[in-house]
Amino acid sequence: MPKSTSKPASKGASKAASDSASRSRPVLIVAGVAVAAALLGLVSYTATKPDAPGGSGGSGGSGDSSAVADVSADPSAGVYPELEAYARRVAADKLALGRVDAPVVLIEYADFKCGYCGKFARDTEPELVKKYVDAGTLRIEWRNFPIFGEESEAAARASWAAGRQGRFWQFHKAAYAPGAKEKGFGEERLTALAKEAGVPDLARFARDADSAAARESVRRDQEQGYSLGATSTPSFLVNGRPIAGAQPKETFTEAIEAAAKAAADKAADKATDKATDKPADKPADAEQPGPEGSR
Repeated sequence: MPKSTSKPASKGASKAASDSASRSRPVLIVAGVAVAAALLGLVSYTATKPDAPGGSGGSGGSGDSSAVADVSADPSAGVYPELEAYARRVAADKLALGRVDAPVVLIEYADFKCGYCGKFARDTEPELVKKYVDAGTLRIEWRNFPIFGEESEAAARASWAAGRQGRFWQFHKAAYAPGAKEKGFGEERLTALAKEAGVPDLARFARDADSAAARESVRRDQEQGYSLGATSTPSFLVNGRPIAGAQPKETFTEAIEAAAKAAADKAADKATDKATDKPADKPADAEQPGPEGSR
């Protein structure tokens, strides 16, 4: 498994100020996650374990998620403002769903070979979309975080390629359908999934999936996940609140509603501050002398 690329802040002390600043943000974020883990406490994750066809052994570490997605954290214990900066809020992002200005952003770091990710995609995400995304409250941003080897990497690139033709979420649904990961993610299988997802130009899909741009996109998502401190899938951020594992729907609704309330309170405070500033400005403006000849 690749390791985090973040470096200790002390190593940049003798470098230029710009280099120091560029390193400070990931260091702060990793520190924030470490504190979050200490405060939340990692607990055994069994309540939402998905059924594994053929027994719990599955296909081993290369294809079964039980080896890594076996912990969860209570999402009510900590929100870290520095982690909110991970939300991209890019209108042209094909791997995102919902309004770019939604008050709450849920970021998911996931692998298409992860059974827990599939459980979230099938059981929880559609309800969150219906209740919060459609209402304009929530934006979901996907991050490819392949941790199960070459097929995971290939599926991640294929999802990006499907997104280039506006079919990421359809590919996502097909790849997480019951039994899909057991069929593997070889080249022919990925093409079949793209066809199932309605990708119109399969030749372009194949080129895009094998492109340097696809690899760069996946690498960027991976580095973001590792800099955050994520080591398992799925991992989430809800407006700076870390959540690990395919938690029950109630865990996400609680986190989303708390984040929406906090965002509304913050907006109300800003509006109040702006309103209270105006009366103080107007008298000063009114006393300014007008142009010559004015009444």
